Amino acid sequence: MRIIRYTDRNFSEKVREASAASSLFDEEIEHRTRQILHEVFIRGDDALLEFTEKFDGARLAAGQLAVTQAELVTASLKADDGLRAAVAEAEHNIAAFAKRSLRHNWQSKNSHGARVGEKFDPFQRVGVYIPGGTAPLVSTALMTVTLARAAGCRDIVVCTPCGKDGGINPALLFAVRAAGTTEIYRVGGAQAIAAMAYGTKTIRRVQKIFGPGNAYVVTAKRLLFGRVAIDSLPGPSEVLIVADETANPKFVAADLLAQAEHSFESHHVWLVTTSAKLLRAVESEIAKQLPKLGRRDMAQNSLDRSGWLIQTKTLDDAVALANDLAPEHCEIMTRNARKVSEKILTAGAIFLGPYSPTVLGDYVAGPSHTLPTGGAGASFAGLTVDQFQRRTSVVEYDRAALKRALPAVKKFAELEGLDAHGQSAAIRKK
Repeated sequence: MRIIRYTDRNFSEKVREASAASSLFDEEIEHRTRQILHEVFIRGDDALLEFTEKFDGARLAAGQLAVTQAELVTASLKADDGLRAAVAEAEHNIAAFAKRSLRHNWQSKNSHGARVGEKFDPFQRVGVYIPGGTAPLVSTALMTVTLARAAGCRDIVVCTPCGKDGGINPALLFAVRAAGTTEIYRVGGAQAIAAMAYGTKTIRRVQKIFGPGNAYVVTAKRLLFGRVAIDSLPGPSEVLIVADETANPKFVAADLLAQAEHSFESHHVWLVTTSAKLLRAVESEIAKQLPKLGRRDMAQNSLDRSGWLIQTKTLDDAVALANDLAPEHCEIMTRNARKVSEKILTAGAIFLGPYSPTVLGDYVAGPSHTLPTGGAGASFAGLTVDQFQRRTSVVEYDRAALKRALPAVKKFAELEGLDAHGQSAAIRKK
């Protein structure tokens, strides 16, 4: 990991270097993604099968893209008591949190006495992307599909990559089924996003696409925005820890390593602290804990490429830097952590105190772990259940309300030179 101290002569320049460089606008990734999208748009299932063989090593026929009920039953039978209990516990908390966040219909009267309001309906057909690769993200199935079910979505379509044998991890299949998915397809990458957006003979198009992914998945979502609704653009994961001298260096090091072990992609990890002693202790703890990890090579890669230990002069400076970086996960290990958190305005999720590691949010706490990355937290929030709801405004005037509105309507129509607009309201007065 690289170390930056506020006493460094070029401190500001180094901090800029530590910012999360988003892969969303990488020209080469965008070019390749556009090619994939075009092929799926033109050739449908044939393109999906070709890309599945090319990227996942699995040779499939179109009839094998969909996961069968028999596979789901087999996966369920393989689920041990520990898995069942963990899934049930997480799902309970996620569903309870989601139900509290649902938006509800309302109406009131405006100045004319007309009824105005909003109604919220679930999207009828949604798509959820669940990454595969080096780790079966069972938790992501729960953190997305459970919200769709809580919102009342009728069709919940999941796409996830398969292995070279065409199989999908049984634990992932069990979780997806338990969460309420109605269709599952063994398709990954940008081609899966294209299939859900355009539709193919096998996979019918959806109204909105949800879920995290690698740089190609996220770029595909960005490029297809408008043709289909998109939740957000969550890419490689990241954590930033704001700490003072009271923080436990073992806890800090463990949380940084937990974030770094995701994959060989660049996963940003930052410690921002006022304490030089803590910074040195965390560096030492990482050296002790890293060799014991099963995915130490991946963690080391992330730390080498995107790991930063930063010392600031004051806690206010640390908070300001955290707001500039807009991290996906922000842990606060300071005195009065709750008070400090009030000043954090751009994080995807905040974790307070020494006993709230990010992993709780990843798995069981309740809020969805699908969060903005790469600095997007400055403008976007994480996944919430209301994103599975479609908002519609409702307007209802009667004759008396219409009469009261006419003078203003006529004036606006006159100013804009749209006499038919004015007439469409005035004709009703007669």
